[in-house]
Amino acid sequence: MNYLHSIGEYFLMLKGVFGRMTKRSVLKDLIFKEIDDLIISSIGIVAFLSFFIGGVVAIQTALNLTNPLIPKTLVAYAARQSVILEFAPTFISIIMAGKVGSYITSSIGSMNVTEQIDALEVMGINSLNYLIFPKVIAMLTYPFVIAISMFLGIVGAYTAAVLGGFVGPDAFIEGLQNDFDPFHLTYAFVKTFLFAFILATVPAYHGYYMKGGALEVGQASTTSFVWTSVVIIVTNYIVTQLLLS
Repeated sequence: MNYLHSIGEYFLMLKGVFGRMTKRSVLKDLIFKEIDDLIISSIGIVAFLSFFIGGVVAIQTALNLTNPLIPKTLVAYAARQSVILEFAPTFISIIMAGKVGSYITSSIGSMNVTEQIDALEVMGINSLNYLIFPKVIAMLTYPFVIAISMFLGIVGAYTAAVLGGFVGPDAFIEGLQNDFDPFHLTYAFVKTFLFAFILATVPAYHGYYMKGGALEVGQASTTSFVWTSVVIIVTNYIVTQLLLS
């Protein structure tokens, strides 16, 4: 019953988020601040992880191609498919659940503990819209981060495969182009938009409705990461079944 209560409370929160709107001039400043805090500050860690994970995928694929009948172009093909279909949209989103999700939960939770949310309500401001709506809009730019991740993941795979002597540059490029299906990019970015909404709202829910003091803020951040990851993985499964089956 607690889970059903939480799910219902989450959807009621969403109704409040898109309810009575804050002034446009105020929202504009909040949105740009959230883009800086949530998106721009995350590009560095995303770029680092994407490059090296792409390289690891290429190396592991090359080391397991022991059959001489299997073309070396498969290294690039496997790296491309891994990065575009799952690594960039899903794995990076799990990482972001820890970084961005914890930040959202702790920032809103801290405002809850210090009664700043109550102060917003007393001033006649829709606190749900004021606190969460800018985060939702800011996360609409999240696909830009995933596009960077895809690019750097493939660059990392190319660097590791070619410089490591596992495959030649021409063979890698050929494998990268083999059987490319543009719909796979559509699938990846559909997932990304859904994950962006989840990353903005699930952590916000845990921060907004938490009870207690500073210790509970930390606990809420941990719980937020776990449930955001669970929702992302379940959503990934459903979207994959719907779009790729």
